[in-house]
Amino acid sequence: MVIRHLPRSSSVRTAALTIGALVLLSSPVSATEVPAEPAPPGPLPAYSSTLLDRPGTQVRPNRGAPGLPGDVSALSWVVADAATGEVLAARNAHRRLPPASTLKSLFALTALPRLDADMRHVVTEHELDGVGEGSSLVGVAPGRAYRVADLWRGVFLSSGNDAVHVLAGLNGGVPKTVQQMRAKARELGARDTHVVSPDGYDAAGQVSSAYDLAVFGRAGLANPEFAEYCSTRVAKFPAGGWSYPIQNTNRLLTGADGVAPYPGLLGVKNGYTSHAGSTLISAARRGDRTLVVTVMNPQAGGGRAVYEETRSLLDWGFAAAGKVRPVGSLQAPAKKAGTAQGPAPAAAQAALTVPSDDSDWPAVLMVVAGAGALVAGLVVAVRRRAATVARRTGARREFVD
Repeated sequence: MVIRHLPRSSSVRTAALTIGALVLLSSPVSATEVPAEPAPPGPLPAYSSTLLDRPGTQVRPNRGAPGLPGDVSALSWVVADAATGEVLAARNAHRRLPPASTLKSLFALTALPRLDADMRHVVTEHELDGVGEGSSLVGVAPGRAYRVADLWRGVFLSSGNDAVHVLAGLNGGVPKTVQQMRAKARELGARDTHVVSPDGYDAAGQVSSAYDLAVFGRAGLANPEFAEYCSTRVAKFPAGGWSYPIQNTNRLLTGADGVAPYPGLLGVKNGYTSHAGSTLISAARRGDRTLVVTVMNPQAGGGRAVYEETRSLLDWGFAAAGKVRPVGSLQAPAKKAGTAQGPAPAAAQAALTVPSDDSDWPAVLMVVAGAGALVAGLVVAVRRRAATVARRTGARREFVD
């Protein structure tokens, strides 16, 4: 387990833990003492995953926290800290909804590491056969050669389903890629997602959630290729001897169509279908803090609503920094520790941050106290066993605590 101690008062807290543990372990225990009643439950931990399982809006404000924006009509949304994975607030986080092209974020997480960006490929007619009617396209043409990097720009900037299908073909085909995407979602702890088509095109049973999309966005930011593609505003797409400009369809990134660009936006992915409505995964950095916000299917405000509601939630998230307690985490559940055959892989090691909120500090002391009580119980058992032996043999032993 990797333990990261927050700088604020860390030495004092470490000393407190050490002294508390020594006091518990050095206290004399009589063999005739009656075991104490179990201690009452401690305070809530830093976050509770059960909060995100509940319908409605979940937030745990401290004194002085800003109120949540009142103009958010989306069926589901999440605001999370990208560095820690802590969910600061959410509404219907695990509600399963059609994701539209935001599912391309999972496609990229799955296929990017498997394809050489510099490889050139001549597209065949067959590779474009599965592109759905009415799909967004970047303009991939059969018989024309493209670099894989060009196709990825077609995915991230133009949300091109044609580029997705060609890349999926290079990855072993659409069925194989779908299976890999399902496995990747499970690996990341995204349990609400069911993949049917790698491009996010409306398909029966294809769903995700604001929680899962935030997981994908956070994972994407940790991938340098993903982060570069999703933040690119304008690029050139080849067309056989010439090229034409393509612009990112994420209006918060480009400021197009009357939507003001958001300061510090890192991009990620937007989407729309008539069935899914508008969906958006966004990430933005301000100072030393990076937030991930997902918004699914606003119910009011027209086509720009997904951007303006995301803007409101980003503003709230930055203003609420240090003033709310997390309601959950995007971090995948820790895997089981390694067995005698060898240590667990590095990816499976859990990261623990000592809570900075004093209201959660008693929970840490409760853990130490519980460990001390367990040791004290073992001492009692040993003493009783020794007393029994002494009565039987007449011997006398002294124990030094």
